[in-house]
Amino acid sequence: MLGYGQFCPVARGAEVFGERWTPLVVRELLCGSTRFNDIRRGVPRISTTLLSQRLRKLAEIGVVERVRSAGGAEYRLTAAGEELRPLVMALGHWGARWIGSRLKRDQLDVGFLMWDIRRFARRELFPAERRTVLQFRFTDARPGERSWWLVMENGEIDLCRDDPGHEVTLIVESSVRALAEIWTGDLLPEQAIARHEVRVLGGARDARNLWRWLGASVFAPTRREVLTR
Repeated sequence: MLGYGQFCPVARGAEVFGERWTPLVVRELLCGSTRFNDIRRGVPRISTTLLSQRLRKLAEIGVVERVRSAGGAEYRLTAAGEELRPLVMALGHWGARWIGSRLKRDQLDVGFLMWDIRRFARRELFPAERRTVLQFRFTDARPGERSWWLVMENGEIDLCRDDPGHEVTLIVESSVRALAEIWTGDLLPEQAIARHEVRVLGGARDARNLWRWLGASVFAPTRREVLTR
């Protein structure tokens, strides 16, 4: 652990929260991920060994607790961990307000983008009477990451890397950057479509509802407010 050699609570707090990857691990726990593999899907570039180390350290200092459940081990935030929520949210809103997108190529992580969309898609707005299958085709993603499926059925959303074999409701063709900018609030869907950066294939009614279904990042309103000003 990084040490500053000071008794100041700012220094001691930063020694815990400021360690590389730790804020993102805490973010995943705050977003509701409890299982190791789900946490890693939200932080796909961390190694399993390092993620284990970070979770173990957070448990040692009382930020998380490791509990046994019917499905295996789970990690849950303690009261100390929950107190980090306003800090994480403030950091995200600060980034949206003052840094914005300015995304470099190596920051366009399609796996995290799709996981975040799956996590915050507005389940209550999807058609309740039928299965909805959204296929995403990324024109510039790495091989093996160019096709993704979101399957919404019975109030649950699954994210698939392999074709689930269901009839597709809509196909979304996009660059990773364009969809990431829509998700983060830097770009409106209609702007991306007008620029031919995004194309939606399927029934007109479902296409009109697509962006309502998907919603946007929790930090997108802050970014849009900045751009409007």
